[in-house]
Amino acid sequence: MSTAPVHARVKVAARPLWQIRVAREWPRYLLSALAVAGLAASARFAIDPPRPATPKVAAPGPAPPDLAAEGFASLFARSYLTWNAADPEAHERNLASFIGAGMEPNAGMQPPSSGEQQVQWTEVVQEREPLPGEHVYTVAAQTDDAGLLYLTVSVVRTAGGSLALDGYPAFVGGPATGPAQAQEHLREVNEPALATVVGRALRNYLSASGSELAADLTSDARVSLPSATLSLESVQHLDWAPGTGAVLAIVQVQDARGARYTLAYELDVARVQGRWEVSAIQTDPNG
Repeated sequence: MSTAPVHARVKVAARPLWQIRVAREWPRYLLSALAVAGLAASARFAIDPPRPATPKVAAPGPAPPDLAAEGFASLFARSYLTWNAADPEAHERNLASFIGAGMEPNAGMQPPSSGEQQVQWTEVVQEREPLPGEHVYTVAAQTDDAGLLYLTVSVVRTAGGSLALDGYPAFVGGPATGPAQAQEHLREVNEPALATVVGRALRNYLSASGSELAADLTSDARVSLPSATLSLESVQHLDWAPGTGAVLAIVQVQDARGARYTLAYELDVARVQGRWEVSAIQTDPNG
């Protein structure tokens, strides 16, 4: 039995010359590209090396008021301006805790030979800081004899943190004031339904009728009723407040004693399912 001889087959395929060159040369191209990338990275780090990120520090805001220093200035002004000619020693005793060795007795104040003066109230109305750590307060003091006085009191904190006067006080004029500013030209509310809701809401608000007021409030409204019960006599003007979503009502009211007031209330309003409702009246009780 004879077996036919097996002959090997050779297949010849034609390929483009550029494919042959790429297949042969791509390892060299890859190494060259990696070398160029490495050199570029090294140059970049040499020219502009990475720096650690610096955390952003918020700009410091204004320092909070020093309530203790304000109170100290008010207490001094009250003691300084309160005197009785029949008991001059009382004035000196009241000022003794404020006076240092470098200041005249009574802070240089000598009460007259007759009469007396009481301070009814004091209020810090202005502050300036001529030097770090030094506060000059302008204190308004209402007296029963001389009327309203303005006194500047300079206060510093010692190295130990306690408060001290920094010199004598001075009588000054009050902060500059001017006539009341008229409201800008506002657009009048010409929607009778909104005017009705605002009038009813204010009437119930001023009379502290919380249950009736609730009918005109939005579901998320937060309203704090006033402690003084007032009766609404009329809404004199109703205009749209600057911006959107609020109205300004000028009203005339009367209290239980018969005193009449002209007041201004801003109300946030919104149209909910076709009807106007109020979401806030003048203040935010949660603010």
